[in-house]
Amino acid sequence: MRSSSLGYPRIGGQREWKKNLEAFWAGKRSKTDFLQEQKSLRLSYLQKQQQLGLDLIPVGDFSDYDHVLDTAVAFGIVPERFAYAGGKVEEETYFAIARGTDDAVAAEMTKWFNTNYHYIVPELTASREPALVDNRWLRLYEEAKSELGINGKPVLLGPVSFVKLAKQYGNKSFSEHVQTLVPLYGQVLAELAQAGAPLIQVDEPILAGDVTEAEWAVVEETYQSLAKLAPNAKLLLQTYFESVADYNRFIQLPVAGLGFDFVAGKEETFQNLRVNGFPNDKLLALGVIDGRNIWRTDLTAVNAELKEVLQVVERERLILQPSSSLLHVPVTVQSEEKIADELKEAIAFADEKIIEIVSLAKVVNGHEPPSLLEASKHALGRLNASEARNNQSVQQEVAQISSEDPSRGLDAPTRAKLQAAKLKLPLLPTTTIGSFPQTKEIRKKRLDWRKGKLDSAGYETFINAEIDRWIAIQEQLGLDVLVHGEFERTDMVEFFGEKLGGFQFTTYGWVQSYGSRCVKPPIIYGDVYFKQPMTVKETVYAQSKTDKPVKGMLTGPVTIYNWSFPRADITEGEAVNQIALALRKEVLALEKHGIGVIQVDEPALREGLPLKRAKWQSYLDQSVTAFQLTVNQVKPETQIHTHMCYSDFQDIIEAIDGLDADVISIEMSRSHGELISSFEEYTYNKGIGLGVYDIHSPRVPAKEEIARNIERALNVLHPKQFWVNPDCGLKTRQEPETVAALKVMVEAAKEARQTLETKTI
Repeated sequence: MRSSSLGYPRIGGQREWKKNLEAFWAGKRSKTDFLQEQKSLRLSYLQKQQQLGLDLIPVGDFSDYDHVLDTAVAFGIVPERFAYAGGKVEEETYFAIARGTDDAVAAEMTKWFNTNYHYIVPELTASREPALVDNRWLRLYEEAKSELGINGKPVLLGPVSFVKLAKQYGNKSFSEHVQTLVPLYGQVLAELAQAGAPLIQVDEPILAGDVTEAEWAVVEETYQSLAKLAPNAKLLLQTYFESVADYNRFIQLPVAGLGFDFVAGKEETFQNLRVNGFPNDKLLALGVIDGRNIWRTDLTAVNAELKEVLQVVERERLILQPSSSLLHVPVTVQSEEKIADELKEAIAFADEKIIEIVSLAKVVNGHEPPSLLEASKHALGRLNASEARNNQSVQQEVAQISSEDPSRGLDAPTRAKLQAAKLKLPLLPTTTIGSFPQTKEIRKKRLDWRKGKLDSAGYETFINAEIDRWIAIQEQLGLDVLVHGEFERTDMVEFFGEKLGGFQFTTYGWVQSYGSRCVKPPIIYGDVYFKQPMTVKETVYAQSKTDKPVKGMLTGPVTIYNWSFPRADITEGEAVNQIALALRKEVLALEKHGIGVIQVDEPALREGLPLKRAKWQSYLDQSVTAFQLTVNQVKPETQIHTHMCYSDFQDIIEAIDGLDADVISIEMSRSHGELISSFEEYTYNKGIGLGVYDIHSPRVPAKEEIARNIERALNVLHPKQFWVNPDCGLKTRQEPETVAALKVMVEAAKEARQTLETKTI
């Protein structure tokens, strides 16, 4: 039996990767120095995995931005607007696709399945044939071999999943797009096999979702073709995030090995192994350690399960690994010095998960006694018995939910009339999503305050000055509903977790969200409860500085759950409802202090959908209930907003409607307005803002671009419904570009408003 991993975190224990990227983008580091530092980081990660004792070390999983984008540019798949002339894609073009330029809009970015990682969506057209312009997997395999003596396991995103995750334009079908790529993949695999790669991991995560008959036919044809094109390549076909859609079909594919997530969908996979067996000519790779959450695994329980697995597959054909790439967890818990021992001993980040895998393999192979595995069981048991996980007050409050009516009483149109009379907003009201740029000075002041170098009074004075300045900027720009700017906040989830009971925070627990954007998810380790007001002080202060309405800004319960590392000892529904009941107290506190517009953001609602549609409704019902619990006790005159971003909303439009928010803002700019089609087919009677420009690119949009987006939306939505706003918060942008972009946005909205006011509405 061998130990393996599907991928390792890119960002580094101290975010060295992020710092290198941003220095290069800012012109502070030459391309040569940037590439050399990337290589040093890449090799150091491989060396660490080698030192931890991993048998099959993944190579090629390292990326300069995103692994899906890596796959696209390796095959010369570059959107036409970037004026690509062929050949190896240089870093400047690579980053332009991801971030945009003054002349070209960035490629769309969306969620990687049901995670908080975002990938760059490839754009497939019929006008340019893909070509293998850079066998990056061979390059990185040979680098590991020559520099470190590591005969690694190359990791590729498979052709079927790549096309499935891409935008497909032109007259080519899904099948034809895949067929176009198959010879190129065949060349990659053949060259890797010739170079000596012992096993090649080909990820096909879409096979763990809903797969149609036609798609299965494409999968079968693809891997039959690859077996002929690269007969010496030993492929490990890898799935994750759920059980395989059609087990019997999957195990018949002509590959050397098959990889299963043995955490998510474990029951289905286990049952299939018991009932249907496993081919005697294939390797079985089992993801027995949770690659997405940070808790230690009860290795004694896994060891018992493996004894049953070994009745189906002999030990020599078994590979133990995490359930997914470790991209989704921080690097190591060893750097965390502020976490109490009782909790810290129950946590495992990437390095610790590799140690778990290696230890488990040693026990199963008979090289270590089973007692080596007992520490994890005892650590988890101590945490489960702790006072933090047995808060009777919280548990009683959750138990009473079933007797509560989650609705707001009055229907949305009736509430809208009351809110219009109170707020007196113009047609096409303008607003932002909530955050404004966090400058180096803001971050330094926060750090000084946290370290005790700046007292609380001095810090509050500084934050109030920033609020004063940005309230004035918003009024000068002519925005209609203002925000206080969130200058006191770090991450939108971390901020609330710090102020709620039941959360723990890390010092270096960073994970990649998109590009160089890293987040530090809180750990939900105990029952969640409200301690004291969290946002009231700054919001009320901002409202005192203007006659225009200022939105209270909260992160919603589903997003806090999905963007945290949640508990594994209670159900998701129970945990989300605990958060909702705590946030409700904050919503009511804002209303009590005169805040008449309150935004409860749920950007992560869509990403939490299970991969299989059959499991959707339960999740959506649970999410809608939690949102309603958060806001259902406010007065009908209080306008509730929510925000979502970077997802395919067409599939969940009914659930979005069911939230019963008075106004929802949704990303539209990167999806080039395709979301609007949802509202052509679904009657939506509430306020809606379809983000009219992309904040993830530093470029300032032209007024004509925003005007087109507004016009496109008004072809479907009634003018009295439509709000004009950016597609996301502005925290990561620079101040000059933010002000310039908002100025353009407001001017475009005013011109559209004037045009509409000449008509009868």
